[in-house]
Amino acid sequence: MMSRVILLLAFWPTLALAQSPPASPATSETFVVPRLNGPIDLDGRVDEPAWDAIEPLPLITHWPSFGDAPSEPTEIRLAYDDAYIYVSCRCYAPPEAVFAASFKRDLNTLGTDYLALGLDTYNDNTTGVGFWASPTGSRTDGTFANDDGNFDDTWNTFWDAEVTVTPEGWFAEMRVPFSSLRYQPVDGRVMMGLSAWRYLGKKNEMDIFPDIPPTWGFWSFNKASQFQKVVFEGIETRRPVYITPYALGGLGQSFDLNDPETAYVRTDDPVTELGGDLKMSLTDNLTLDLTLNTDFAQVEADNQQVNLTRFSLFFPEKRQFFLERASLFDVNLGGSNRLFYSRRIGLHDGQAVRLLGGGRLVGRVGPWDVGVINLQTGRITENLDPADALGSENFGVLRLRRQVLNANSTAGGMLASRVSEDGAYNVAVGLDTDLRVLGESFLTVNWVQTFDDEVDAGLSPLDVTRMRARLERRAYVGTSYALGIARSGREYRPDMGFEQREDYTALRGLVSQGWGSSPGSPFARHQVSASTLAYFRNEGGTAETVENRVGWEGQLTSGAFFNVGVDVVYEDLLEAFDLSDAAEVLPGEYTFVSASAGYQSSRGGTLSFDINAGLGGFYDGWRATAGFAPRWIVSKHLELNGGYDLNRIRFPDREQTFTAHLGSIRALAALNTRFSLAAFLQYNSAANAGAANIRFRYNPQEGTDFFLVINSGFNTDRLREVPALPPTDNRTILAKYTYTFTL
Repeated sequence: MMSRVILLLAFWPTLALAQSPPASPATSETFVVPRLNGPIDLDGRVDEPAWDAIEPLPLITHWPSFGDAPSEPTEIRLAYDDAYIYVSCRCYAPPEAVFAASFKRDLNTLGTDYLALGLDTYNDNTTGVGFWASPTGSRTDGTFANDDGNFDDTWNTFWDAEVTVTPEGWFAEMRVPFSSLRYQPVDGRVMMGLSAWRYLGKKNEMDIFPDIPPTWGFWSFNKASQFQKVVFEGIETRRPVYITPYALGGLGQSFDLNDPETAYVRTDDPVTELGGDLKMSLTDNLTLDLTLNTDFAQVEADNQQVNLTRFSLFFPEKRQFFLERASLFDVNLGGSNRLFYSRRIGLHDGQAVRLLGGGRLVGRVGPWDVGVINLQTGRITENLDPADALGSENFGVLRLRRQVLNANSTAGGMLASRVSEDGAYNVAVGLDTDLRVLGESFLTVNWVQTFDDEVDAGLSPLDVTRMRARLERRAYVGTSYALGIARSGREYRPDMGFEQREDYTALRGLVSQGWGSSPGSPFARHQVSASTLAYFRNEGGTAETVENRVGWEGQLTSGAFFNVGVDVVYEDLLEAFDLSDAAEVLPGEYTFVSASAGYQSSRGGTLSFDINAGLGGFYDGWRATAGFAPRWIVSKHLELNGGYDLNRIRFPDREQTFTAHLGSIRALAALNTRFSLAAFLQYNSAANAGAANIRFRYNPQEGTDFFLVINSGFNTDRLREVPALPPTDNRTILAKYTYTFTL
């Protein structure tokens, strides 16, 4: 233990190097948003007298050189009426300078022009929502949390945008209903944080209000604590109820080995389903979602991954029901570890489990952020031995959090339970706090304890507990640091969460130096860093894994990104693990070194690409990696994306080799913002499998959708088993229609 304390203290001098944060760019005066003094026809022309009566927002350049004047005339105006927030932009530019890339919903790329609005609706300096429109009229909406700006475009809500393109440039009008936002009125006034910006894709230029510097890295423009404080007065509260039933029909096919084990027999399974969701605002800042017989047939397939570790892979959540205010439930325990992982609900060993129904309540009550989830799942018994059958389960989550000490600090707790119909249970109770202690330095502390019917209740609390503490400076420019310690007990079991390792103590340290843009420099920003992450076994205190990395990464003024790094890894394996039937990693102590580099070209053209490569040791052998991902915008109606990743591993002394190829092709064809066809084809040589996901979507308005979805899995090496495997293990074709009624 003393050695671990010494290691932790070795990083302490970096505290002295921490710099005070720059003053907030937003003015100290609150900006009162003007009311519209006339009608607005939402047609994207921005030609109404009501717009001319409003002063444009003062803009400065955020990228590539902070503080410059915008290179093209830009007039962003903001207003509101009783029902909506309005934003308009006269985005002047020569026709050849306008980048209108795609009609895709949730485009979220640097490869197009944008008009954007960001809102910290709770005025908590931490969370927010964003709305982006492009010159094709495509809409992107999403959320950001934890005051780090990272934008999650999987959240959707009701709002409108219309755009026109002329020889003078492009012109846009956006309209966001107050009923789509959660906020806290006080004496008839609503205060929010706000930012607005225009992005010029071909120039990699962002012109922003207020004057937020890129001090915190790429997502600085989305950093809620730097938004301008604005006030809306006299809002008339409207709380619509949205009822969204769905009807689904189709056919599923599976291929199973017959009883004599001589051939695979196809089974056809007609599918018909009815269900629906209800969304209603209980208050201005509290939303209730109810769901019955929930179905996610329209969700895009997961990206294939190759697992080169002895740990489980992490896949992100894509299902819309779990995404509103998802950051509230995200009690992050470091890396991909978390107390609540929503993919535990409705999925079991890669198989979908019927969601019978339940509810979700999110919002704020007084100073408290509140989140409640309760869902009941069905049984899985078909074609399974009784011992492998899965009974109906109830999943429950309660989350509470509030600001403490200052506007950038929070404390809260979570209760997560999983109870089966046979009486089996798993419960996790956690407390967490994130405190701004000095300048940009934050202290994060987590404590979680689990209770499980299969775990001896008489164990020491440390055996069923996970604890974590992390002190860090959260800034990109200047000297930053991170110091952390975590401990997970040997019987800590978060069945509603995600935990890669078990029974360990981990120490983490990082120090970095970052630079922003300067006149004549090719760098918009860049940073060098050195980090250490060490895992020790709780029993005996021996080192299990130590990962050391030195790296350099940044962004060029052109918009391109780059990174290079060297890793030194120590591993002490007690058990072997397989990479494939022909290659394994044996128990033993290993120290190996590898180097890697990556480059992402500017997205400011119709052709762009990502490329990466790595070479070095891998346990008692070596590993070479390479990846290439091209992107071609054929036109605003067609976009093609490719991807190829190679992992080549060899253990010369044991004459074992493992080679994994991952390939993918994505195609998006769109007639306009309403009609689209997306195809996603994947190949994974490590699994001897391929997959196809094809989705046609008709989306005439928000809340109304028609999907036609085809999913199929393929066996690419059918003769590896006897009898020969079928060409496909499963295939489905489904049609789903949803329509939203507003009451």
